[in-house]
Amino acid sequence: MMGILTLVKTLNLPDWWVCAGFVRSKIWDVLHGFEARTPLQDVDVIYFDPVNTGEADEKILEGKLKALRPDIPWSVKNQARMHVINNLPPYSSAVDGISKFPETVTALGVKLDENDRIILAAPWGIGDVIDLLVKPTPLFSNAELKRVYDVRINKKNWKATWKLLKIT
Repeated sequence: MMGILTLVKTLNLPDWWVCAGFVRSKIWDVLHGFEARTPLQDVDVIYFDPVNTGEADEKILEGKLKALRPDIPWSVKNQARMHVINNLPPYSSAVDGISKFPETVTALGVKLDENDRIILAAPWGIGDVIDLLVKPTPLFSNAELKRVYDVRINKKNWKATWKLLKIT
């Protein structure tokens, strides 16, 4: 995990984080006593750049990461444009974007500071991920977005891997 964080840091992205399953799955693996890390569908790298919001810019960054570590399934997204997916007002930062992820257990990000110390962003806290409780963030609790949450939970089928999860 430190190697991935160190690699992403070399891109010098504004307001960058490695988030979601990269953090959540590691915590769940440890809490389930798994000796090996469960495979990741992708490694989510986010950043916030309100000037360069084209999806093509994200693909260039993914290409740079793939050139350095082709064994990693990279996904790079600029949070300055991601609000349009759910028809929301623009986000103010990458952490604001993280706060609008569907589940509280996924709304987590890590990065390295200038001294290579780990920084954790957890807009909804870490209680749910530690308690193995999957529930929607407040935004995804409303009737319209709750359907998105429900479909996502069924599709992810996390309980097949992490049996101790409690899903609401």
